[in-house]
Amino acid sequence: MLDSMRRGVTNIFTKFLLALLIVAFAVWGIGDVVRRSTQGALAKVGSTEITTDEYRQAYQDELQSVSRRLGHRITPAQAKLLGLETRTLARLIGFAAIDIHARKLGLTVAENIVANVIRADPAFAGPTGQFSKSQFNQAIRQSGYQSESQYIQARHRDILREQLTETLGAGAGPPPSYLKLLYHFNEETRTLEYMVPDYDKHIKIADPDDSALREFYDQKKRQYIALEQRKANLLLLTRDESLLRISVSDDETKATYEATKGTYNIPEKRRIAQLTFADKAAADKAYAELSKAKNFEEAATKLGFPAADVDLGLLTRAEMIDSKIADAAFALKKNELSPPVQGQFSVALLRVSEIQPGKQRTFDEVKGEIRDRIGGERIVQKLQELHDAVEAERAKGKPLKDIAEQLKLPFREIAEIDRLGRTADGKAAVGHSEAGRIAEAIFEASPGVETEAVELADGGYAWFDVVSTTPERQKPFEEVKAEVRVHYIEAERRREMAAFAQKQAERITAGEGIDKVAKELGIKVMRTEPLKRSAAPPGLPASAVKQAFALAKGTATSVPSPDEKSRVILRVADITRAPDPTPAQTEALKAELAKQVRIDLLEQYVSGLRTRYGVSVNETLLKEALGPQTEQLRDTSDD
Repeated sequence: MLDSMRRGVTNIFTKFLLALLIVAFAVWGIGDVVRRSTQGALAKVGSTEITTDEYRQAYQDELQSVSRRLGHRITPAQAKLLGLETRTLARLIGFAAIDIHARKLGLTVAENIVANVIRADPAFAGPTGQFSKSQFNQAIRQSGYQSESQYIQARHRDILREQLTETLGAGAGPPPSYLKLLYHFNEETRTLEYMVPDYDKHIKIADPDDSALREFYDQKKRQYIALEQRKANLLLLTRDESLLRISVSDDETKATYEATKGTYNIPEKRRIAQLTFADKAAADKAYAELSKAKNFEEAATKLGFPAADVDLGLLTRAEMIDSKIADAAFALKKNELSPPVQGQFSVALLRVSEIQPGKQRTFDEVKGEIRDRIGGERIVQKLQELHDAVEAERAKGKPLKDIAEQLKLPFREIAEIDRLGRTADGKAAVGHSEAGRIAEAIFEASPGVETEAVELADGGYAWFDVVSTTPERQKPFEEVKAEVRVHYIEAERRREMAAFAQKQAERITAGEGIDKVAKELGIKVMRTEPLKRSAAPPGLPASAVKQAFALAKGTATSVPSPDEKSRVILRVADITRAPDPTPAQTEALKAELAKQVRIDLLEQYVSGLRTRYGVSVNETLLKEALGPQTEQLRDTSDD
């Protein structure tokens, strides 16, 4: 079995299982571990220690991974909400448990297997498609590894884990009868007929009297709460405001251009086709054939080099890692085939099919960029100067309004703001992209108590003073009578629409026919294509399909329209049972269900290991591991 496991190390499914580990750890959390001192270790699994440094590195890896998926760097507060702290520790605990089990089973991985796995990793491939040592070194440095040996050791542990987890659930799967039932369930289709009445023609809501409105108000009192309001003074120092204070002369701009002219070049780009060979003899033979060919692409394909595999894309010289290959490629004429070129890793034939000439941009073309760049380089200093100037005046006891006038900074007297950053009439109280953060800070402060500046995402600052507080209150009926009336009529209309639609649906189900009912209502009946359970047909809400698959053929019902301002009456016009699955469809469904089985088994396996070996966490070190900012977030969330 172990030989089989070792042969399967490079199987792509092992990568899938390793990813499942991370998902599973995120679900399990660490709530079942013993929280006690583990002396110098942040956590222990059996006798294996997890250090604070390991935890910090793993946390940063997790942070970067989530940030890449979201497309922006997340803040510590967002990481806290996503559970990254707990998920990171759970992942490390799970990995440690698997490592212990692998050692107890005597599993090992030969060095040549680890080397082959690393060489086959596409992340380390250069332009030739072959393993690139320079690409390897760059990639592991970017991943936070201090040395090549450190990465190799980490990969060795990964492969051991893959060996062990790959066998989980092997051969497990549902019986054929279940697969057939599930396929029929998923592939069954239903055709719907539906219509939307003009409810304004059929429903009239009487104007409610005061007693009806008061009764509605009493039932919905929590809708009519005036949130706590605060009055505050606000002084803003933004990046844009500071940029206006930075002067960049034409002489500075010109001098910078001359000193860095090369950086404003648009480099030449070439679309390069590269055919790679194991030795020069093979390359010479291919060159002899290709140099005579009338159509390079067809001839290359016959030799086993389809265009999609050899096209490196449009590249600058600097983007090519192999300098010998780059020199040869940028010496060719368009559509010229190079003789064999001995590169750093292989012998190659090169051909350039497109050339985009480079260009030296003039000063007039780039002076705006240069001025912005110089300003951007000085903005941090300018922001700090203004910040220090504000703080110096605050230390003297000067009011924010006077400081703003003295330093010519934007100042606002906010008459009212609630915790959501809005005024009483629902408008934004602060015209700034981070108004929510500013409002949150205002509501964490106390009137008359000096507060710290709020650091803004653009590098700026916001200072505020809370002048007064108006507590949350229940709005009396007389104050909100008009609002209550609108809500009452809306609620009554929804109730009447539901009753009207249900009556028509019952007529259709009783056999009157949807076309007859639609004709009476003066509306058109629409018909869908056959729909599966997962369908999302335009014009119908998701609940329509769900309802349809719960009804018998010919039965009708009603559901809210997608905008929830109306109701759709629908009828199940036809039900088509799915044919029996083909062997290929059965295998695809079996593979999908097998993944789910493996997830369940993996959860049970690692959970069992954690129980067997025992887990303990040093709560003090855990709180300290990510610094005071994370600790502050932890305390706030606990409150």
